[in-house]
Amino acid sequence: MSTKISKTPQEWKAQLSPLAYQVCREHGTEAPFSGEFYHHSEDGIYRCVCCDAPLFESYTKFDSGTGWPSYYESIEDAITEIKDISHGMIRTEVRCSTCDAHLGHVFPDGPEPTGLRYCINSVCLTFEESEES
Repeated sequence: MSTKISKTPQEWKAQLSPLAYQVCREHGTEAPFSGEFYHHSEDGIYRCVCCDAPLFESYTKFDSGTGWPSYYESIEDAITEIKDISHGMIRTEVRCSTCDAHLGHVFPDGPEPTGLRYCINSVCLTFEESEES
């Protein structure tokens, strides 16, 4: 596992867009169907916008119809899961294991082979296209 990255709020604000800061560092969310990666279908790796850690491989992405990019599996050890009881419901928050950026939530209603749906905010991601095109 990689070394944890920790920065002050001022350092994160200088690095991130206002929306990325609000979502990643203050546990916000972007509007559904608005994110850059919702309809994205290139081959490659989705990375954390805060620290560039690899999070999801493109082959695990699927159209969940929810308005956010969805994946049925994360890259091993890339995600930390945390019980979230905010907004009057019980959910499982997912964060980047390297920098603790809030990414979204995981739900048990995804496709096989895992049955999981990682519902992730596009603003939390960057994309590295595969060199094998």
